[in-house]
Amino acid sequence: MSIKTPDLDAAYGLQSPEDNRQLYAEWAGDYDDGFAAREDYQLPAHTARAFVAAGGQGPVLDVGAGTGLCGAILAGLGVGPIDAADISAEMLERAMRKDIYRDAIETDLNQGIPAPRESYSGIVSSGTFTHGHLGPEVFPALLRVARPGAQFAISINARHFEEKGFDLALRRMAQGQIENLKLPQVRIYGDLAAGPHKDDLAYIALFEKS
Repeated sequence: MSIKTPDLDAAYGLQSPEDNRQLYAEWAGDYDDGFAAREDYQLPAHTARAFVAAGGQGPVLDVGAGTGLCGAILAGLGVGPIDAADISAEMLERAMRKDIYRDAIETDLNQGIPAPRESYSGIVSSGTFTHGHLGPEVFPALLRVARPGAQFAISINARHFEEKGFDLALRRMAQGQIENLKLPQVRIYGDLAAGPHKDDLAYIALFEKS
């Protein structure tokens, strides 16, 4: 995959972990001031605030942390410590410059999360389940590193919610693995956004590990 101009359409077209690494390696330097600012990207703030409103607290794992947009909101709301996990070393390097994360974990979620079992009291993820290339099959890895009672706030693109099986996976998990499932819907982008994705929606899956 050759990406000359990383953008939202390229992100939505990702097909493999290697595609993901290449796109975000090229996008990392311009992600905050370019994409996030230009598109009025609100999903990280929605996810962080929903986590805190649900009673979430640290230690937190920010899954698919990218450049740390969600983590920065969490830190500003007094949540911590926070660890960042992402497939892109370049995005993690940008995130760690913000001095909000305790540790960085470079990992492909399809291969699991190299952290001890039941390490975290909270799991957040903003934008990782936005593009459609990553599905609910990684939920067991998230549950493994969460403590009993841990609060989750996981954003999921509404377009992929049923198509990729998130609805079915969450219903199955609610049969004994998770509880208090809520699915508020939010706009991914704010009023300043333009282009074909400006009205895109996401669910924020809020639940606790049983």
